[in-house]
Amino acid sequence: MTDAPAPAITRVELAQDEILTGEAVALDVQPVGFFLRALGTLIDMLVGVTVYVLFLVSAGWASAQGALDPVLFPILSVTMLVVVTVVIPTTVETATRGRSVGKLAVGARIVRIDGGASGFRQAFIRAVVGVFELWFTVGAVAALTGAFSPRAQRLGDLLAGTYSERTRAAALPPPAPGVPPFLAGWAGVADVARLPDRLARRVAQFVRQAEHMAPSARARVAASLAAEVHPFVSPVPAADPEGLLRAVAAVRRDRELHALMLEERRVAALTAAAPDAPRGFPAR
Repeated sequence: MTDAPAPAITRVELAQDEILTGEAVALDVQPVGFFLRALGTLIDMLVGVTVYVLFLVSAGWASAQGALDPVLFPILSVTMLVVVTVVIPTTVETATRGRSVGKLAVGARIVRIDGGASGFRQAFIRAVVGVFELWFTVGAVAALTGAFSPRAQRLGDLLAGTYSERTRAAALPPPAPGVPPFLAGWAGVADVARLPDRLARRVAQFVRQAEHMAPSARARVAASLAAEVHPFVSPVPAADPEGLLRAVAAVRRDRELHALMLEERRVAALTAAAPDAPRGFPAR
């Protein structure tokens, strides 16, 4: 009998801002930065201090009115301190799956290292460790740990296996404009050479911002850019300068995208033909 071939081992390369789930799926995540984390933590601590001060004021008033035995005041104060620093943070993060007032304010939530939602265990560990690194040291230990950890994790995060994930993503840019309809026929036969990088950036910037420019400045910039683009276009269409710039930008973008797609297909075909060859080096 011959031994069965060993299963192929697939190596997964992870970027710095990627995590690997239990299903071996790499997720692109955006951890919250150090300063936003510090701001969210400061807001949560201010909320806790406010709750504790309100309790002290209420308990002091009740004690002055005779409704509360003065002997119980120290006991209740210590109990309320535990509630503010441990019970409330644990309960809030468990119920909201990693959210709090401060995290909502900065657009963040606490998640596990594998990207899953944090639970009671993670919230409790973070709260207990937070008594030392946040309250006893006024955030000094948390600041030092967060400044040198990969994802601005404080000591409680490192022990609980969590980090703060960004929940507010930037708005997607508007779709790039295509070739003007009256130049569609020209785009199919036009010879548009590669523009110099600086000129290409200026044309793309003008196409994106033209609608927000003053009419006089818009016409002046369009005419200037069109004059620089003319040597790279053959034949030059009978169009206004702005229409020419929009058409040239769209043609170059579509052709470069098509070239990238063809390159990816060639690499995929070479990889499929020789799966054991190093990536980027075709088999001989």
